[in-house]
Amino acid sequence: MVDERTNEPGTEVVHHTVYSVANLITILRLVLVPFFFTALVDAPSERGRFVAFIIYAVAASTDWVDGQIARRTNTVTQFGKIVDPLVDRLLLASGVVGLYLIDVLPLWIPVVLLGRDLYLLYGAYLLERLGVLLPVTRAGKWTTAVLLTGFSSLIAGWPMVSGLGLLSSEWFPGLGDSQVPLGMYFVYVGIVLSLSAAAQYTVRAFRARRAAIEAKKGGAE
Repeated sequence: MVDERTNEPGTEVVHHTVYSVANLITILRLVLVPFFFTALVDAPSERGRFVAFIIYAVAASTDWVDGQIARRTNTVTQFGKIVDPLVDRLLLASGVVGLYLIDVLPLWIPVVLLGRDLYLLYGAYLLERLGVLLPVTRAGKWTTAVLLTGFSSLIAGWPMVSGLGLLSSEWFPGLGDSQVPLGMYFVYVGIVLSLSAAAQYTVRAFRARRAAIEAKKGGAE
């Protein structure tokens, strides 16, 4: 069964089924999350971090693969549209928390990123009660890609680059003189993109909420 909106020209076909290759890849990505977290936190040795990097890199890179398969084979599903972004959130959350627990990231970074995700999840819940589901924005997709790249580099601890020499503080690794993995700068860029995407989402959410309320009032008259 497909979404009724598929009859409109230029509208993406959305199937109401779970059984597709893209969804199988999404589920496999979900299964990899606890294995990655265990490898990183329980065995933070060089070997453990290498194993964690391989698992994380596979789970992160297949995010692009399942989306391409779904679109190219015309098998975009409602399940995938809902679960795939949630898997991305779990990958980001497990990455930032794991890196904090092994003393790679300062506390403020997971607080900001997890707080942002909780805020967006609460907003999505409020919109869902009105029957509104906002699609992932281009800014959101770029944010996820940049952060996943940054976390992958930090997990691997490579490549190492020189610090910027701007600010000597343990709270801002990479801004002092010490070397850091290149991924640290991706994380900083990702935080800026993340907050910008949250602001964009807030504006779109308020507009969608207002439109949904007005539509309900119009239907009741």
